[in-house]
Amino acid sequence: MTARPLSGAEGGGATVYLVSCVKEKRATRGRARELYTSPWFRKAREYVERTGQPWFLLSARHGLLEPEAMVRPYDRSLEAMPQAERRRWADRVLGQLAARVAAGDTLVVLAGQLYREFIEPEMRDRGVAVEVPLEGMRIGEQLAWFDGQRPGDRAAGAAMDDLLD
Repeated sequence: MTARPLSGAEGGGATVYLVSCVKEKRATRGRARELYTSPWFRKAREYVERTGQPWFLLSARHGLLEPEAMVRPYDRSLEAMPQAERRRWADRVLGQLAARVAAGDTLVVLAGQLYREFIEPEMRDRGVAVEVPLEGMRIGEQLAWFDGQRPGDRAAGAAMDDLLD
C-alpha cells in the first residue's frame, strides 16, 4: 500500500492514528493515554504523539477513546468476545469514527487483527485509506519497528513514493 502525505500536505486528507489497548494497566483511574503501561503501548503512544496527528485508542470496553479521556482500569479483551459481540463493538467504533474520519483521509491502525477485522474493510468502503504498518510482525519486530521510526519518516516515505509513481 502506498503511503499518503500527512494532514495538511498538498492533496492529502487528514491522517488519524488508532492504537489498541493492552492488558497491562495502571491500578487507578487516569487519562487513557497513561492507563496502559506495556512497553508496546508506551512505544506506540510515543510514536503517534511524535507525528503530531490526531490519534485515538481502541478500547475493548469503551470503543474509541480520546487520549485525554479519564477511565478506570478494566479487564476486557476482544479475544474473549464471540464474533457477534466483536461485530457490535466494531459497529460502535465505526459510529464513533464517522465524525472523525472522512473519505480521502488516511487511518493508520496500530492494532491486531481482532481490532481491525470489521473496521478495516468498512473504512476502505467509506473511501478511507487504511494503513497497517505492523501487520505480520511479531511483538519483538513491532517494538524494533517503533524504535526505528523518527518524526517525519512517514512523510518522507510518502514523498519518496510520490517520486517513484
